[in-house]
Amino acid sequence: LFFTEQGKVHWLRGYLIPEAGRHAKGKPIVNLLRIGDGEKITAVIPIKSFEGDQYLLMITKNGIVKKTLLTAYSRPRQGGIIGITLREKDRLIEVKLTDGSKDVLLSTREGLSIRFPEKEVTSIGRGGIGVIGIRFKKKNDEVVSGEIVDVDEKEKTLMTVCNKGYGKRTRVALYRNQHRGGKGIIDIKGGDRNGPVVGVKSVLDNDELILVTQGGMIIRMGIKDIRLVGRNTYGVKLINLDGSDRITDLALVPQ
Repeated sequence: LFFTEQGKVHWLRGYLIPEAGRHAKGKPIVNLLRIGDGEKITAVIPIKSFEGDQYLLMITKNGIVKKTLLTAYSRPRQGGIIGITLREKDRLIEVKLTDGSKDVLLSTREGLSIRFPEKEVTSIGRGGIGVIGIRFKKKNDEVVSGEIVDVDEKEKTLMTVCNKGYGKRTRVALYRNQHRGGKGIIDIKGGDRNGPVVGVKSVLDNDELILVTQGGMIIRMGIKDIRLVGRNTYGVKLINLDGSDRITDLALVPQ
């Protein structure tokens, strides 16, 4: 399933995607999917089967969350189908496959986060708008990441990365549960040193992290090499950046 920022869902069988080597240029996505002008893919969910009690949890830039049964997306159409109805100036940033019993952890550009039970998000139809997951303290804030964590998670840690090359790793257990719709708690101290948060990933010690900068630099590092720190801290330097270069994206490489 391919999800676009505009809230549409496109469906493609895996064997139709051509295999290629690491250095290959790839194939334009418009040759595989009938996406409209201006549509930008923001999430990809691999699905083996639409059976069972599975849900898709959608997260938007403005802090809206929506949960819908996976079976609602099992009948594709040419040109895609509506996955979520977005309000003005909002866009879809994250989609997660879940069983409905986990916790949701949202993180914002200004370094705040909120964790709440997924059960507080009622399942609704495919074209619904959703409900408020987090309320922002600052008008220019926005959600940059959404993660699903087990209720009794102990081994996983939360990796937060800021655009000036700093970040931190903190145990998920230090993020206490709140009710949906709150303003959250501090995840990382920002300021001029760190810059805004680029992304947050739920990781294990044996995972690896890839950072990508706007200048074209890529660095790959082991999660276990980044020391654990508290929740309300500034973090440590992850990469040395030249001049005005900034981190634009990050990716997790599971063990």
